[in-house]
Amino acid sequence: QVQLVESGGGLVQAGGSLRLSCAASRIVFSINDMGWFRVAPGKQRELVAAITRRGNTNYADSVKGRFTISRDNAKNTVWLQMNSLKPEDAAVYHCNAVNILGKTYWGQGTQVTVSS
Repeated sequence: QVQLVESGGGLVQAGGSLRLSCAASRIVFSINDMGWFRVAPGKQRELVAAITRRGNTNYADSVKGRFTISRDNAKNTVWLQMNSLKPEDAAVYHCNAVNILGKTYWGQGTQVTVSS
């Protein structure tokens, strides 16, 4: 069973930055896509950013130009650099990975709090 461990969440003032990390372990089949989703209170889970094994990226409109996703395939690690954070970015951020068989794995989540 693939294990995803996130880190880097915390409390930041509006306009500040945070960098989230997610490391995957116990990998049997290679990972294709990795990404970050978030769940805010009273809202549904939404895709924040995703990256393919080749490095193609996809972002939610709300974070374009502020967030950057990157990965290291050799380390099975994905990062999310979040700049110019807004109060509406506050949420629990979950790492996601999909292996070559199409099986999806989720991390436990890391809390991001943005004070205004």
